[in-house]
Amino acid sequence: MSVPGVQSGLPPVPQAVVGTLTRAAIFLVATVNPGGASREAVRSFCGDLPALLRAVGFRDIEGDLSCVMGIGSDAWDRLLGQPRPAELHPFREIKSGSRHAVATPGDLLFHIRAKRMDLCFELATQIMARLGEAVAVVDEVHGFRYFDDRDLIGFVDGTENPTAQTAIDAVYLGAEDALFAGGSYVIVQKYLHDVAGWNALPTEAQERIIGRTKLSDIELDDAAKPTSAHNALTTIVEDGKEIKIVRDNMPFGHVGQKEFGTYFIGYARSPRTIEQMLENMFVGRPPGNYDRLLDFSVAKTGNLFFVPSATFLDNIGDDAPPAGQDLLDTPAPAPAPTAPQPAPKRHGSLDIGSLKGDNGS
Repeated sequence: MSVPGVQSGLPPVPQAVVGTLTRAAIFLVATVNPGGASREAVRSFCGDLPALLRAVGFRDIEGDLSCVMGIGSDAWDRLLGQPRPAELHPFREIKSGSRHAVATPGDLLFHIRAKRMDLCFELATQIMARLGEAVAVVDEVHGFRYFDDRDLIGFVDGTENPTAQTAIDAVYLGAEDALFAGGSYVIVQKYLHDVAGWNALPTEAQERIIGRTKLSDIELDDAAKPTSAHNALTTIVEDGKEIKIVRDNMPFGHVGQKEFGTYFIGYARSPRTIEQMLENMFVGRPPGNYDRLLDFSVAKTGNLFFVPSATFLDNIGDDAPPAGQDLLDTPAPAPAPTAPQPAPKRHGSLDIGSLKGDNGS
């Protein structure tokens, strides 16, 4: 498969990973259904997404509607083949004691953001109508901004997010994987919280777990902050420099079901940064010195996707599908009939079954 942008000599246009925070978001994770028709429907859709985004966003041009599309490791092989992003792989499951960062199915991610939920909802509806029977949604979360950017356990979320050029440098690939420059990696997890158990803790205990003050959102002094604090374990330093990621987490929940959660979504230039954060949280740094927030929060999903540049997506339909893919997706032929044999009557039968944006939001 040719890689757009490289051949033309023009820098690829990234998807809208970096942008201002919005009040609403929808996270859709889907699997691609079996069959060549499903594969071709998804490939064709990639170039049509910008037009859908423009059509829905035009209803409120101040609504800041955006959508980021990610592709999982297995789906990349089926949809696009070679070449593939250097660090794309399935989400790495982590188990340590009772703590479990689960890996769950997911071929495609749609991260839809806007100032208004109705814009998000309409775009999600149009995306699913366009894809039709080619995909199946395996997880859908409607997130909302909660007061002054707090999560449902009462702390401000995303305080240390980079901005401006620092954010761009943190998430977009460059020369290290030049064929996929302008792309990004994204990891998503859906966490459910034991809010009653959390709220039973004294505020001071909560602050020591998070590593920040609850009301003023000030980072605790190193002398007072435990090494197991959430913000200590999720700080990654290489060669004396902190490696940043961009988070756009959202609270979600269903009061009647007593479901209170945080949808974690982290974009990075390399998935290794977020994977190290998760290793520190679930296993500990050193092992056993784990994130005590996990005593109250359980990960229910886990996925890793690559976010190609908008230029790359726009050109997918111009290329031939991966060589040999039809052999993987086509049902095996029924066996040739054999001559009748003098045997008891057979009952029943056997069927051989078939399977653009910018830097802002």
